[in-house]
Amino acid sequence: MSAETPPVVASPAAFAELLELVERGELARLPELVGGMHPSDIADLLASVPEEAHQLQVLKALPTEIASETLAEMEEDEDRAELLTALSARRGAALLHELADDDAADLLGELEPRDRDRMLAALPSEEAGEIRELLRYGEETAGGLMTTSLVSVSTAAGAAEAIVEIRVQGREVEDFYTVFVVDGRGRLRGTVPLDDLILADPDDTVESLVVPAAATVTPDTDQEEVGRVMGRYNLVSIPVVNDEGSLLGRITFDDVIDVIEAETTEDILKLAGVSDEEELKAGWIESVRSRLPWLVLNLVTAAAAASVILSFEDLISEITFLAFLMPVIAALGGNTGTQALAVTIRRIAVGDGLQTGRFQVVGKEVLVGLLNGFVLGFCFALFAYVREGDPRIGLVVLLAMWANIVVAGFAGAMIPTVLKRLGADPAVASSVFVHTLTDLVGFVMVLSLAAGLLL
Repeated sequence: MSAETPPVVASPAAFAELLELVERGELARLPELVGGMHPSDIADLLASVPEEAHQLQVLKALPTEIASETLAEMEEDEDRAELLTALSARRGAALLHELADDDAADLLGELEPRDRDRMLAALPSEEAGEIRELLRYGEETAGGLMTTSLVSVSTAAGAAEAIVEIRVQGREVEDFYTVFVVDGRGRLRGTVPLDDLILADPDDTVESLVVPAAATVTPDTDQEEVGRVMGRYNLVSIPVVNDEGSLLGRITFDDVIDVIEAETTEDILKLAGVSDEEELKAGWIESVRSRLPWLVLNLVTAAAAASVILSFEDLISEITFLAFLMPVIAALGGNTGTQALAVTIRRIAVGDGLQTGRFQVVGKEVLVGLLNGFVLGFCFALFAYVREGDPRIGLVVLLAMWANIVVAGFAGAMIPTVLKRLGADPAVASSVFVHTLTDLVGFVMVLSLAAGLLL
């Protein structure tokens, strides 16, 4: 496909044609149908085929290079592991051979040990050994993300010699963005810009051109931290080194984009009280199983907060306007708490200053709550005074609204900050506790102030 030719995008028409080819058994025309499509679009088409047996037929009919990239582009919940398992060891090994070692390791990591060993046994021993080495690392660590395929030159090499070496290695490495520099013991010394290398005198040593690496990570670094570091320093790739500083591999930005998407999805689901075990494409049974425990917890905490009302039945029956005030004040507190919670969790996620001044965030949210609470409380107090004609009811509204919004800002920032300090995930249940606290404070403030000032 020429550079001027726009890529073919998967469409409903293409999906319908694919299904028709499958039903008629005319898969020989498949390469023509998907010609020019990006593997990601082909993966979407493949995942949309309803029966796994038909998916397998399509995968077998694709050219090896396209089939391997398509399989790698499929999501984990789209049964790509089952498709790979269903292939013969020879065909599966052929697909894995076409992939970068990190992508191959990701696919094999999803298989059962017996199937994984079957595929690895069909690969060349050196390639299988590299993949086994990557499989040692945790899935959500830098080691699980990295590829050992990279371009490196020695500090002792001359500029002309290094250029020749880069040409040789570059033919075997897919999409290299950085040339790493290592010493005689394989320890990372930095990187060398290609433009500096090309413009240098042939006899200049690489050591004289080295630029220190902006950042490095170790194999056990969490993938979320890898994404943070690469974003902070605007890196297209980051070297992975061991404790001795030896260069083990590299992580490229395309893998980090996938990590950021996965981590963001996980945090959003947790913030909403949904387990990260529930995939976005999960069926209704999985959704019920995932969400029901959180809803039960919410039911218990909400009932505990609302039980305060039962202690003031006589007061509410005498001043019915309080029944209108309570949900409004509680709702404003809940919204304020959610705002503070979202901002704080986001700051924690990106590591924005929380290492040195975690509790400064809490102070800021309290100050915001003081101002917002006074403005909202004063406006609502004017409405209550005009509606009821009693300045005391306005004072109740002002104080209750003000106090609840301050508490909401405090709780929205403090709860996730404390959870993070204790080593717990701050997104897991923060929203449930924040809303419960704001409801409780809202009800107590309205009813206790009303009992003290209006009776």
